Amino acid sequence: MSENTMKAARWYAAKDIRVEDAPIPVAEARQVKIEVQYAGICGSDLHEYSHGPMLIPKDKPYPLNGHIGVTTLGHEFSGIVTEVGAEVKHIQVGDRVVVEPLFRNPDSAFITTGEYNLSEPLGFVGLTSNGGFAKYVVVEDYMVHQMPDEMTFKQGALVEPAAVAVYAVKSSGLKLGQTCVIFGAGPIGLLCVQAAIANGATKVVVVDVADKRLEKAMEIGATAVVNGKEENVVAQVRELTGGGADVFIDAAGVQATYEAGIASLKNGGTALLVALFGKPVTTNAFDQVVREITIKGTIAYRNIFPEVMQLIATGRMPVEKLVTGNIELDDIVAEGFDALLGNPTHVKILVNIAG
Repeated sequence: MSENTMKAARWYAAKDIRVEDAPIPVAEARQVKIEVQYAGICGSDLHEYSHGPMLIPKDKPYPLNGHIGVTTLGHEFSGIVTEVGAEVKHIQVGDRVVVEPLFRNPDSAFITTGEYNLSEPLGFVGLTSNGGFAKYVVVEDYMVHQMPDEMTFKQGALVEPAAVAVYAVKSSGLKLGQTCVIFGAGPIGLLCVQAAIANGATKVVVVDVADKRLEKAMEIGATAVVNGKEENVVAQVRELTGGGADVFIDAAGVQATYEAGIASLKNGGTALLVALFGKPVTTNAFDQVVREITIKGTIAYRNIFPEVMQLIATGRMPVEKLVTGNIELDDIVAEGFDALLGNPTHVKILVNIAG
């Protein structure tokens, strides 16, 4: 490795991620260069590994930056600023930071309304640009947030997925004292449990088919769990929530969870879809009308990273409880991607980039 290269985990094709030397990036005028400390492996990284490309631009460049082809993955990470572009004002070398990896199209009408997560084309650092599974990463200045002093770099690597969950729970309209059922106890589902509790939910019921994940849900504060393989899942949830949940969050994203979740709601309830559904679902629109059910989707997050960092830094969301593995960059394929795909007891694996 020369002084101009670094180790990086790069996606070439489905089932082909290589840890190899890559050029060290340089920050342009409105960019920030970060020395990565910890990075988390996300469900979308797994999708790219097992059957990508999904968001990675393989055939035509991502319009906002021209990125195409081989991509250094990783969009959940924390680090230390080592260089800032000439026009960067709010960030300085030495700052401890997390990155909000969502690209914003400056020409989109959604930027002026503050709804930047709705701007198109959708893009993320580590998918439509090179990301954080490397010693250094360069990102746009608007993506960089200073971490609270009391926050660790490990916690910092969990801010991005926690933001997905907090934004979903806030968007659902869940109120203090209400009840919530969450289908899917993967990382986002479990973070939704923590966010719902922090938001004042009195009962949080979790449904999943993996017993180990249900154990984890109880460990982090769920009121009750139901195994999705059982016959009377909906009846159990309705009983546990006193006649039906106020809010149902789908963090699994399949027909069975969508149907059972909506059936688990009380009349007038809200279904919040946070999972990236792999296939279309059919819906009973008559039932939605006569029961006055709201069905809403959320993508990523907006205007929420500062609050999420405070929730984590003050202990309101103990996100570190989700970490089930710490690995080195060299081992990311076998002990990271393959481990997550093959072992349902794993929740969140962090890669120690700084070593």
